[in-house]
Amino acid sequence: MRFGTTGSACAALIRRDLLLTWRRRGDALNPVLFAVIVVVLFPLALGPEPNQLANIAAGIVFVAVLLAGLLALDTLFRGDHDDGTLEQIVLSPHPLSLLLASKIFVHWLSTALPLIVISPLLGEMLHLPRSVLPVLLIALLLATLLLSLLGAVCVALTIGMRRSGMLLALLVLPLYVPVLIFAAGACNAAQAGLPFFAPLLWLGAALVMALVLAPLACAAALRISIT
Repeated sequence: MRFGTTGSACAALIRRDLLLTWRRRGDALNPVLFAVIVVVLFPLALGPEPNQLANIAAGIVFVAVLLAGLLALDTLFRGDHDDGTLEQIVLSPHPLSLLLASKIFVHWLSTALPLIVISPLLGEMLHLPRSVLPVLLIALLLATLLLSLLGAVCVALTIGMRRSGMLLALLVLPLYVPVLIFAAGACNAAQAGLPFFAPLLWLGAALVMALVLAPLACAAALRISIT
């Protein structure tokens, strides 16, 4: 009975957040537009040489996705904190970590998944070899999930501050850099014809740990920040 009630609460929270995202779908497109602009600027700055762009295409795509995700990260709990919903979630009798995991999942769906969908287009714009595209998609899937979980903990720590944008960036970027290195490294290895499974396995192992620990850490950080 307890599991069913908690599952129903998580499902209701997911439906609510998806509905709010749909009502503000214009805002949800901002990370996608930002990533496209970043990718377009690189050929203008470096020149249209296909070989030169292809060598750094994977890194450019991951940097664009990272920055776009960072742009939307502060919105994860901000709206619920401003209208008092977040306090009701914290006071709920259901496990807070599961409720927060549901919110993180919806945030990933609305911000990271569209970036993964347009990543083949971004790769084509940078002349990324099509043989590398499957590795790029897998690396993006693992990396964006991991970035959302890590970012949620940092957002929870700074949610009580009015102007937390700069502090949030300082907290998040050191955690994002290793993810960027492994994800881009897998694509670069695949492009060079080298084994690329090791970086993906490291990302997968980090994601499994984050799936277990990040919601718990996020719940503890929110209780500290709100009280």
